[in-house]
Amino acid sequence: MTWRNSLLGVLAAAWVASGTAAAQGRPVRSDQQILIQLERDWDVAFREKDLTFLENVLADEFVATYGDGSLGDKARELTLAKEFNKQVDSSTQDEFSVKVFGDTAIVWFRQTLVGPSKGKQLEVVYRYVDVFVWRAGRWQCVSSQSTRVAPA
Repeated sequence: MTWRNSLLGVLAAAWVASGTAAAQGRPVRSDQQILIQLERDWDVAFREKDLTFLENVLADEFVATYGDGSLGDKARELTLAKEFNKQVDSSTQDEFSVKVFGDTAIVWFRQTLVGPSKGKQLEVVYRYVDVFVWRAGRWQCVSSQSTRVAPA
């Protein structure tokens, strides 16, 4: 009988805890939802030169592999954001796949950028894979790789 009482106690506590967040008007979000939103916020922060956001989302040991095969670190990524001067009419991220392995997560997605280039409207598509680690109560990106998708 003791184990049943213990089990009921644990279930009751879990039910109260889950109801508390909902009662306070805070939606409970999964790691997958948080990481997808983080990717979207990162995209906006890059284009708007929000270096404070980028400083926080990129781990100190961050390494990027860019579409041309070159490598970059956190300092290079911040410089690229600071110097960004392209007109982007739209940026769409979709086809997300997020896998969480304990304190590590991998995010795959597609990004479609639309904007003018040499007097014409241009659409460029990239595939990304980003690796995040959970540190100090937040997700930080340690690696990012982008690959440009050839036009159909």
